[in-house]
Amino acid sequence: MNAATPGPVRVEPVRSGPARIGPVRTGAVRIGYEVRSYFRAPDSVFFTFLFPIIMLALFSVAFGSAPDIQAGPGVSVDYATYYLPGLVATAFLLSGTQSLGVDIAGERSDGTLKRLGGTPLPVLAYFVGKVGMVLVTVIAQVALLLGIAAIVFGVQLPTDGGAWARFAGIMLLGVATSCVLGIAISALPREGRRATATIVPIVLVLQFISGVYLPFTQLPDWLQTVAGVFPLRWMASGMRSVFLPEGFASAEPGGAWHLGIGTAVLTAWLVLGALVCLLTFRWNRRDA
Repeated sequence: MNAATPGPVRVEPVRSGPARIGPVRTGAVRIGYEVRSYFRAPDSVFFTFLFPIIMLALFSVAFGSAPDIQAGPGVSVDYATYYLPGLVATAFLLSGTQSLGVDIAGERSDGTLKRLGGTPLPVLAYFVGKVGMVLVTVIAQVALLLGIAAIVFGVQLPTDGGAWARFAGIMLLGVATSCVLGIAISALPREGRRATATIVPIVLVLQFISGVYLPFTQLPDWLQTVAGVFPLRWMASGMRSVFLPEGFASAEPGGAWHLGIGTAVLTAWLVLGALVCLLTFRWNRRDA
């Protein structure tokens, strides 16, 4: 009698614990699991976490002896300062859209999602874990990026509290938008092994047309219009409003940062991405 009693006691937390404590608390527990899994994947660490840092180092060293970038009389910055905002915005897109898209597509293909669907794990808890992982890694990534920019390359970071408040708002909205788009785009690849080939080129093209590597106004007008439809263009310009002198607003289309338009575009993508997630996400593969 006594020997049989411990059996149900050991099994009960596994089967009913997550349902009892609720999806949000279960998701909070999964954040730790997702973060550990993220850093155990070398490709994720290199192509998402370290990529913006490596690009900042390359541009800063390559153009270290070049004249500063001018935005008008007496308004100039070095190349490290100029590229920093776009690479911060890229970190949001890489960690949210690219990393989540590839990760979830792989889990769907190898049967991980199907197995999770057969457990008491709520869908909300699964997403809390994924989005929480992105937020944790983005904070660590951006902190490291800003630290290297300031300490190694001498970038002058903002000292105004309003600029940092704007930074936090753009970051939270940008990360949220990138996450829902990553979950939505994970439905595109029919097989996990095709996820990288499907998703990475999309993210890479957006970087080149959104003012990350090239001055945005140097692009053809039609390409600026196309880029203006997508979130990265507005995340990059929002970050430029934080890290670049106010005089650089004259180098933006229309001579202003257009933060209101950027917020509206990001919010629209957030809502659209959430709707697509609700319509397309499933535990099983579409061909299962």
